Amino acid sequence: MTPFVLPHEMHGDGAHKVFAVHGWFADRAAYATVLPDLDRGAFTYVLVDLRGYGAAKDASGPFGTAEAAADLVALADRLGWGRFSVIGHSMGGAVAQRLLALAPERLRRIVGVSPVPASGLSLPADQWQLFADAAFKPENRRVILDVTTGGRAPAAWLDRMVARSLANSEATAFRAWLDSWAGEDFHTEVKGSAVPALAVTGALDPALTAGLMRETWLRWYPGGSLAELPSAGHYAMDESPLDLIRTVEDFLRAEDTPA
Repeated sequence: MTPFVLPHEMHGDGAHKVFAVHGWFADRAAYATVLPDLDRGAFTYVLVDLRGYGAAKDASGPFGTAEAAADLVALADRLGWGRFSVIGHSMGGAVAQRLLALAPERLRRIVGVSPVPASGLSLPADQWQLFADAAFKPENRRVILDVTTGGRAPAAWLDRMVARSLANSEATAFRAWLDSWAGEDFHTEVKGSAVPALAVTGALDPALTAGLMRETWLRWYPGGSLAELPSAGHYAMDESPLDLIRTVEDFLRAEDTPA
């Protein structure tokens, strides 16, 4: 595994350092909707592009959560960060948990926004095919977006999200990432971790639900907690940005240890 210098952008100059990791359908622009209202005095946020996405769209693999965790540790070293927190959306939530396995001593807190559990996500055969073919079929991406937001999102938003996803991900990498975040089970490597860990779910998300987090996240992590946003599905950054910011930053502020 060769660490890769992840393309990134920095916002804020606060003492608490925080990585923000995107999910399967987006590059770091996934966090654009929350950027204007983040507390940049208390936190320094670094948004990254994982391999196969955004400015790293043409990067070579491997494409997986373990490699991404190693890339993040390498970037933390490059930035001079001793300890830091990490926020991960969906697939990025699995990356955050991989960091628990790789470098728990470096982590202050982790936040998963609709996080994929460390056990992966079992999908029925027809759903697996829908997801696997989404690498090359825009219509599949649109269906997934529509279902995971409770069928309430405007058509224009769905179209824009599909277009952004296609423009900012490399199809082969996109497909390979699915095998990692959905198919890999590493929960025994992180079970019992004492790092405070918040899972934020959307009440309209039919898959990565509060119930699933109670069966996984809250059972594995002694310092685990759960918050559900009533007006969000899988994309809380777009659906409930202010509620998400308040929930996440209140959790991050609860730890006062210097970085």
